[in-house]
Amino acid sequence: MSFTGFLFYFFATIQVLAAVRVITVSNPVYAALFLVLTFVSGSALWLLLEAEFLGIVLVLVYVGAVMVLFLFVVMMLDINIAELRAGFTGYLPVGLLVAVAMVVMMGLVLTQQIFQQDAPASAPLSENNTEVLGAVLYTDYVYSFELAAVILLLAIVAAITLTMRRRPGTKHQNIAEQVRVRREDRVRLIDLKSESKRAEEK
Repeated sequence: MSFTGFLFYFFATIQVLAAVRVITVSNPVYAALFLVLTFVSGSALWLLLEAEFLGIVLVLVYVGAVMVLFLFVVMMLDINIAELRAGFTGYLPVGLLVAVAMVVMMGLVLTQQIFQQDAPASAPLSENNTEVLGAVLYTDYVYSFELAAVILLLAIVAAITLTMRRRPGTKHQNIAEQVRVRREDRVRLIDLKSESKRAEEK
């Protein structure tokens, strides 16, 4: 086995294990951190496949921006973990069906049984893969690209809406009342008797 093959299996193993921990760990913050590890391992695989642009974008966009946003949203939301895990078994059949479908589709792609005739031709060595990817992305898949941007924007707005909801028992500042405050409302002067006067009264 070559050194490149060893690196591929090494990062692929880390990615699979981290992906499994994303759905099995009980703490949502740990799940987000394991998802970051999954993205970093996937970026290493992209670099091994000589897709430098995709590898860098995966780290800068997903790990550096999207996952940090998800992590802060998870930490700010008041999530009842016990309540979420109570109905986990009810979604198990659907989850298993989706997992089997994903495994079958990935197997078909890897064996090239359904995409062998429609596989796109490789770019010439004189062209940059980033330039070719940009040309295809903004010509053939421009509507899909814009749709993904709109969906991501809606997800960000929904996350902000969830964090800005009113919760019972939460204290908020009233700036108008703080500006209108007077000294009499905040300070109370008490006339304390000295020790000598107390002794005389006794």
